[in-house]
Amino acid sequence: MDNGSAPLGLALLLAAGLALSPVSARGQGAAGVRPGAAGGVATAGCSRPQQVRDATAAEIQSFVRGRGMQVLTFLGYSGAGYNDPDALRQRAEAVLDGQDPRRTLINIGATAEGIGAVYAIAKRKGFNTIGIVSSLARDGGVALSPCVDLVFVVKDRTWGGNLPGSDQLSPTSAAIVANSTALVAIGGGDVARDELLAARQAGKPVRFYPADLNHRLARQKALQKGLPEPVDFRGSAHGALVEVR
Repeated sequence: MDNGSAPLGLALLLAAGLALSPVSARGQGAAGVRPGAAGGVATAGCSRPQQVRDATAAEIQSFVRGRGMQVLTFLGYSGAGYNDPDALRQRAEAVLDGQDPRRTLINIGATAEGIGAVYAIAKRKGFNTIGIVSSLARDGGVALSPCVDLVFVVKDRTWGGNLPGSDQLSPTSAAIVANSTALVAIGGGDVARDELLAARQAGKPVRFYPADLNHRLARQKALQKGLPEPVDFRGSAHGALVEVR
């Protein structure tokens, strides 16, 4: 696995850019979701009407194929946050600088927290953005990034990663891996780990950059659960992936 800062070796497809035309929300549409802050990143240029639709992995694939675009997916921490948000932004900037907004669609997990800060950076650089997220986010009223153009909500009983007691991806994670041309993770927990390993097994370009989750939040969560204070903040994706950098 390449952990350098050079552009990913993605195949160049069409030179024409993607125009995300308004779509009619299906099912519950945008109900139950709300726009959120983008991790302290300026969200100027994120004024497009956000569209939210229910979709299966096959329906997402049909949309992507119809646009003739590569899909670069960013993975990482969500609610766990980042201990060094500036480092996250700098790494994301470097990765995006190696991509062409006319040929590459940026996908993340739709929500505003953590790695969701990359949405605002991508929009500022002229990229069109999508998000693939579990229906649990809609059901729980989780804040979506104001900088994601189109959100696909996948019916799922989990937040992602492998299904309990198996090595099979949940519907959300399966949709993410199936519809990604390449994946970049900046830190990450169990869900990011499972998606990266599945993508690598499928022969897709995968890149992992170590990053600590937010130390203060991790300590608070441990205290609330009556657990010992954590001493390792690297996230579970680190142990599974960093040795093959």
